[in-house]
Amino acid sequence: MTKYESSVKHIACPIESVYAKLSDMTSLEALRERLGDPLLRERIMAQAGDKISPEQYEQMAAQLEAMQFTRDTITAEMPMVGSVTLRVVEREELRLVKCETEGSPIYGNLWIQLLPEGEGCCAMKVTLGAELNFMLKQMLGGKLEKGVEKLADLLAMMTY
Repeated sequence: MTKYESSVKHIACPIESVYAKLSDMTSLEALRERLGDPLLRERIMAQAGDKISPEQYEQMAAQLEAMQFTRDTITAEMPMVGSVTLRVVEREELRLVKCETEGSPIYGNLWIQLLPEGEGCCAMKVTLGAELNFMLKQMLGGKLEKGVEKLADLLAMMTY
């Protein structure tokens, strides 16, 4: 299993609030609503530079719109793969949320780790583990590494 880890993100909110939101997948629906915000769209496009076109942004927003959220799962329809689910398989109060993929051609897990950090603040790190053969590792490794960092940035920017 190959592991990809984000840098540690500092969140200026109590660990209780952050854990409550990240341990309930329905709370991530707020991301879907925010993608329609023109100011957020402008900020994402500016940060991405030439790496994402307006059409790609619209495709991403459409995919997010089609996702289904429950307390324990996020399910998305993927081209040529079908339905892929990210399911919470373990929760450790105020410390960890662990998820695994279902229906994906590649097995993976995602860990969101939290640590208290001073008065009313916490630290977060995201780790992705994926079962990749040598060829896929060479093709996808860099993208997965960047993707984990961007996911951690996105989770750190959420309103808790």
